Amino acid sequence: MRRDTFLKSLAALAAAGALPLPALAAANLKMMIPANPGGGWDTTGRALGKALQDSGAASSVSYDNKGGAAGAIGLAQFVNASKGDPNALMVMGAVMVGGIITGKPPVSLSQATPLARLTSEYNVFVLPPNSPFKSMKEVVEQLKKDPGSVKWGGGSRGSTEHIAAAMIAREVGVDAAKINYVAFRGGGEATAAILGGNVTVGGSGYSEFAEYITTGKMKGIAVTSGARLKGVAIPTLKEQGINVEIGNWRGVYGAPGITATQRKDLIEMIVKATKHKSWLDALEKNGWTPAFMTGDEFGNFVDNEFASMRATMAKSGMI
Repeated sequence: MRRDTFLKSLAALAAAGALPLPALAAANLKMMIPANPGGGWDTTGRALGKALQDSGAASSVSYDNKGGAAGAIGLAQFVNASKGDPNALMVMGAVMVGGIITGKPPVSLSQATPLARLTSEYNVFVLPPNSPFKSMKEVVEQLKKDPGSVKWGGGSRGSTEHIAAAMIAREVGVDAAKINYVAFRGGGEATAAILGGNVTVGGSGYSEFAEYITTGKMKGIAVTSGARLKGVAIPTLKEQGINVEIGNWRGVYGAPGITATQRKDLIEMIVKATKHKSWLDALEKNGWTPAFMTGDEFGNFVDNEFASMRATMAKSGMI
């Protein structure tokens, strides 16, 4: 068959709906990353995009970073500009849920389409290289003396590290409303502030600070997990007598208004990508724990997270 005849036949099959959607939709995916470059969502989105391409689920993936307001700015753009687009994806996670609770943006996550939860990760608290403190115990002692003098740096208001800081304050008898929390628009800004000694304590997902902890540029003083992280010598908050445990998770949503078939096909593409060596390597490199969940199960999980985080934040004096 001549090439032009073959292409005409292929086009006719596509128009008639005889080709499966993944063959059509996989050509050019668009990934909304509702954060500035350098943070956890950015790393996750680009790792997923690479795996989508390496696995053959997508032939290309373009990225759009739109940081601010715990992801609400990117969410608004995604919701308003991507309606019905089966090639549009958006990375999100627990930080966005917390930000929506505290910020009450005009757009809702429920307007987009839940596809899959990807990973879970615990936070680590670190000290700058020139810090006068040596441990979380010393930080807590100062926090009790003068809450405002301890400047906590991390992601957006409502992020898991923000919630953890408020929970720590409450557990040690300090009014959580008095903590001095400085929110940054992205992981890159937060890292620069910590390395420059512009905050007292920094918090983020362990993978974001791992290289700085390993090289001694930051001192890890506590992790928010129930048990020590594998291969990591940093003690948990619970080990240090502070009964706080909180995890982070990240996932991916599709555009508003896509069909059930389009949603199913996108989920299948993500499943294929997360089984590829490219994604497995990213999990290992970044210390992410696989936490895969798809479709309505993931949607129900997010609904439950809203209720759980709202209750935790209210209890900790954040809302």
